[in-house]
Amino acid sequence: MNTIATFNAATLHLSDDEFLAAFESCTLPGALFHHADHIRLARLYVLQRGPAAPDAAATAIRRYAAHLGAAQKYHETITRFWMVLVAAALAGDSTSTFVDFAAGNPQLFDKDVLNNYYSRAALASPIARETWLAPDLAALP
Repeated sequence: MNTIATFNAATLHLSDDEFLAAFESCTLPGALFHHADHIRLARLYVLQRGPAAPDAAATAIRRYAAHLGAAQKYHETITRFWMVLVAAALAGDSTSTFVDFAAGNPQLFDKDVLNNYYSRAALASPIARETWLAPDLAALP
């Protein structure tokens, strides 16, 4: 899998600070915010906010989704799942760029990884959408 090919060229040219500022100010168009951008955002929050990253990211993503008129798309368990995986990947990471991080962690760019940890029924539950639900298929790293 070529991780670089999964990036959205429309956001990759932005520095981390520019990307984060555009996201947090809700000036980043929704059409430009894809899975790789979610992973980039998670990485930035983990690096900058440490243990507070999951709560900060959840708040920011909810606000962004609401701004786009898509508040119903927000899913608490999925958001926190990716935060956990990104934090685990960063624990042994000494790279300085998102591109380097991505090259060393291609599994993060496969959205189907979620299915290794959660059944469809678990993710479809209202509880999983509204609060953190621990995985029902495999333990998180």
